[in-house]
Amino acid sequence: MKAFTDLYTALDATTSSNTKLAAMKDYFSHAPAEDAAWAVYFLAGGKPRQIVPGKWLRQIAREATGISVWLFEESYQAVGDLAETIALLLPETLDTTSETSKDGLRIWIEEYLLPLRGLPLEELTPRLTALWGQLDTRMRFVCIKLMTGSLRVGVSKLLVTRALAQVNGIDSKHVAQRLVGYTDIAARPTATRYLALLAEKSQTEHSIDSGHPYPFFLAHPLPAMLNEPAEVAALLGPLDNWLAEWKWDGIRAQLVRRAGQTWLWSRGEELITDRFPEIAAMGEGLPDGTVLDGEIVVWQNEFVQPFALLQQRIGRKTLTAKVLRDAPVILLAYDLLEWGGRDQRAIIQSQRRALLEQVLQRYPHPGLRLSPLLEAATWEELAPQRAGSRALGVEGVMLKAQDAHYGVGRTKNAGIWWKWKIDPFTIDAVLIYAQRGHGRRASLYSDYTFAVWDSPPENPERALVPFAKAYSGLTDAEMHKVDAIIRKTTVEKFGPVRSVKPTLVFELGFEGIARSARHKSGIAVRFPRMLRWRLDKPVEEADTLQTLGALLPQSLL
Repeated sequence: MKAFTDLYTALDATTSSNTKLAAMKDYFSHAPAEDAAWAVYFLAGGKPRQIVPGKWLRQIAREATGISVWLFEESYQAVGDLAETIALLLPETLDTTSETSKDGLRIWIEEYLLPLRGLPLEELTPRLTALWGQLDTRMRFVCIKLMTGSLRVGVSKLLVTRALAQVNGIDSKHVAQRLVGYTDIAARPTATRYLALLAEKSQTEHSIDSGHPYPFFLAHPLPAMLNEPAEVAALLGPLDNWLAEWKWDGIRAQLVRRAGQTWLWSRGEELITDRFPEIAAMGEGLPDGTVLDGEIVVWQNEFVQPFALLQQRIGRKTLTAKVLRDAPVILLAYDLLEWGGRDQRAIIQSQRRALLEQVLQRYPHPGLRLSPLLEAATWEELAPQRAGSRALGVEGVMLKAQDAHYGVGRTKNAGIWWKWKIDPFTIDAVLIYAQRGHGRRASLYSDYTFAVWDSPPENPERALVPFAKAYSGLTDAEMHKVDAIIRKTTVEKFGPVRSVKPTLVFELGFEGIARSARHKSGIAVRFPRMLRWRLDKPVEEADTLQTLGALLPQSLL
């Protein structure tokens, strides 16, 4: 446990990728395989289920420290993180005679922590208090993070891949391939699985009976200021060197067909075959040794539907006949990663595209569509198509170099896939509620609820209706100024939330909008964030619910 805590501390203390890489290499070079297996799981983004409910952790910690409820909650609000709060409040009564703290990560996870899940409070309290008593403050923090399932480490999966590859001197692409599915919650990390990550490449590296996908290749966003065709041309050169497609707003997925079976994987390496049975059934018509990369979208009347419909389907526990009927999905394929059991990723983009077109012509299916290429000879001709993409329910344009190979992750030195997105939706909204943030913003009111007017200015009885929450987009200096205003204009307190006098207007940006029966406004927005503080605009001139509704796609009006 101490070795993993040291690694976490080292990773958390720096923003340097090279320093983080060196820390991971040092850990993996010395850690037992059974401990390294769990470390890779957490570093690569594994998210285990919560072991102990947060409310019980609060109660056990208060009893162990002897402090009152109000003082504990005030401490939590000041610190902004439950694990850190408990670790700091617990007395330093480390039992130096105990060998428990010296046990490795595997023993702590499998023998000490996982058995706590489901225990009644009266049995959990003495066991947890005893464990905490054998750890110093740093180890307690990591221990509680592991129990809550909220351990977050500032490293990318690509960096973890590089560290593992360099430890054993193997190709990072092979490690990336093997890491796919490693963080699946149903498959416990073991020494055998860890050692398989570091093994030399075998003849059956991607065996036909494996349902694993390939690592997804990700695109870079074009800089936001590049909107003019001449500016894009200066960066990317002639359009002749690129393939242009729509930037679909769906779920990125790989369809894998091998050994008479079909698997469907999301970009987050989640197996989602059972969530989309019609796509799995479509895959049965493809030959073994086929892997398609594409986008799952809701498709009706030859038109892609808003992401909100797809999201509603994902959230349902049971896929009824009505759900399947109301939100029918297809796979829009835009790349062919395996054909005839052979890895096609080293073939250049234009050739993979030509082969993909042949495959889809040979194996037609209503649930499988080819993502169309956009016809344009110059950037000037492509720009109007991008500008009109929102009317088609897409987010902009994807640009893929004709001679690009299919890479791993979002490689910085390649930049051979670009996404040229359209500008976000915008609305001027009023800040009406505020809550303290977390981490370094724990002492600031940085999480805000915004509202718009429910009717035009002519209505003397109009009121503000909340519709979105946002916490990103302001500079630190602006955040401190807003925090001071919130404290001066607080009307009422509801626990950690403050209701404030409506005096602040912000321009919000968001990527999508849909009707929602769960929201008081009747509307939900996707990925809201603050674009700027509208110091020039009085509250009375903020936008209305009617303005917001006018942004809804035509199919939802």
